Amino acid sequence: MEIAFRIVDVFTERPLAGNQLCVVPEPRGLDDATMQALAVEIGFSETTFVTEAGGDRYAMRIFTPDRELPFAGHPTLGTGFVMVSEGYVTSPATQVIRAGEIMVEVDAEAGFAWMTQLAPQFGPEFGDRDLLARATGLTPEDLHPDLPAQVVSTGLPPLIVPVRDLATLRRATLDRPVAAEACERSGGDELYLFAVHDGGVTARFFGPTESIREDAATGSAAGPLGAYLAYRGLAGMPGKVVIAQGEQIGRPSFLHVEVARDGDGWLVRVGGGVRVIGTGTFKL
Repeated sequence: MEIAFRIVDVFTERPLAGNQLCVVPEPRGLDDATMQALAVEIGFSETTFVTEAGGDRYAMRIFTPDRELPFAGHPTLGTGFVMVSEGYVTSPATQVIRAGEIMVEVDAEAGFAWMTQLAPQFGPEFGDRDLLARATGLTPEDLHPDLPAQVVSTGLPPLIVPVRDLATLRRATLDRPVAAEACERSGGDELYLFAVHDGGVTARFFGPTESIREDAATGSAAGPLGAYLAYRGLAGMPGKVVIAQGEQIGRPSFLHVEVARDGDGWLVRVGGGVRVIGTGTFKL
């Protein structure tokens, strides 16, 4: 059996930057174990498998090398871009995933896509500064003196961790076992460190598993960070902000985030550039 795939860079306007993604637009009835094995084989942070498509809707599943996810950011934009640009569906399209339904808008000519994330849910603040400092190779004084760490979710729940400044963010280092403890105790899926500075906002993703230690661009965390900033009136939010990520691992990425009031809550959109850089075939 031959299974076609696409290699896509997301949250970038040039090839060989942003976050890498493998998209399987026609998985031909692959079982769970095979999907997981292919995600391990390709080795990217995520691989997606489209299970149904037609009109303005498609359904997909998302696998890391470790597990299946209910939602993820760059897989949503990258898969949506492939599905629209290759004529499987029209834009705007509804993407159906385990977490729910996500609206995706694709401008294939411009090489750009947007998603409207699920309504943000604000979880508890996490006050163990010593644990967070140990997890990130910092001191408690390196964390922001006035802003709390907090779990916020628009489909996945990162623990948002504000640090003092950009220089501090750049010298942070992951202690993975301690980060796993911080995630377990806080209820966060990963640590998403950020600093607000004159040039905007820069963030870093630290993961609790070996398969994704630091992520180049994390759309599922950028949306929650946008909601966090909007709730506190930081970085010109609510409104628009561009979050830089991936500098430390040589994959510069730029995540466009828009947050607006929506009744008593927030409407969160996340977008970025998408480039299809390769195609191939799995032979099973």
